[in-house]
Amino acid sequence: MSRYFITFSYDGTAYHGWQIQPHSISVQEELQKALSTLLRQSIEVVGAGRTDTGVHARKMVAHFDFGQLDCDQLVYKLNKMLPKDIAVHKVEQVADDMHARFSAKSRTYHYFLHLSKDPFLRAYSWQMYGNLDFDLMNKAAMVLMEYRDFTSFSKVNTDTKTNDCTITEAHWDRVGDNQWRFTITANRFLRNMVRAIVGTLVEVGRGRMTIEQLRHVIEAKDRCRAGDSVPGNALFLVEVLY
Repeated sequence: MSRYFITFSYDGTAYHGWQIQPHSISVQEELQKALSTLLRQSIEVVGAGRTDTGVHARKMVAHFDFGQLDCDQLVYKLNKMLPKDIAVHKVEQVADDMHARFSAKSRTYHYFLHLSKDPFLRAYSWQMYGNLDFDLMNKAAMVLMEYRDFTSFSKVNTDTKTNDCTITEAHWDRVGDNQWRFTITANRFLRNMVRAIVGTLVEVGRGRMTIEQLRHVIEAKDRCRAGDSVPGNALFLVEVLY
């Protein structure tokens, strides 16, 4: 039995996140179903993380175990069988102790928002009204790297043993006339963490929260103190490094 990493991307619009859910369609379910059909036995895949409902992935990695495979042929067959909103880029054999989730060193997400109505951005970017101070939001983003416990940006009642994360990158960049992209990299992320962080940074950009108040939010370890979670359709997992 050998271990394989499968690298793929998906548009999360039609899915209730990555993880298999009762009575709801998920990306994991679609991938497992296709692999099990092609390999003629039940296949379980383990993902590098769990994206929420409607969230996308430009690069997701998962692992599964099987005997000898023609990896290129499997990629071809998977792409013929999977829905159009899931694309497999690579299947490769890895060391038996490699784990898609626990072996990952970092993950990077992008979040997009735009400041004027645009029919061609609405599906994958969040339309904001009013002006935002992105210079101040970048100063606030730098503060995130001073902390480790991000309980204030996590969904409550999760099964995680710790809410400690190491953020190594967090910044806003203009990517169009009226569109901005938030980039954040960390060794791990909590459930809903990126969307809650973006919502809180937007409060800073609106002038509703100071940087000192942001520190108090983080140190309070209380989800109710942080900003609202922003919509999931503008969030993309873009990199997983091992």
